Amino acid sequence: MTTYSRLVRILIDDYAIAPDAITPDAGLETLGVDSLGVMELLFKIEDTFQVKITTQPSELKTVAELASFIDKLIDEQGSFGQSENVSEKTSV
Repeated sequence: MTTYSRLVRILIDDYAIAPDAITPDAGLETLGVDSLGVMELLFKIEDTFQVKITTQPSELKTVAELASFIDKLIDEQGSFGQSENVSEKTSV
């Protein structure tokens, strides 16, 4: 499962966002994820992908940007990529 598809699954399961509303270019605010929701999402990302987010990534506006950010964390920290197929990262 790719980073993007796992992120989509989180948005569907935890935020009750309709699957057809989630596209790579969809804005998090447009999907109804407000600033508090983003903070909760970052904690969920840490748990799901076994990474540590040390700064608030304020420049992340879209689903694709967030998936790329997660991939960068995985590359730097070597977490999720070690237990999953590394070749299946963000493919949007």
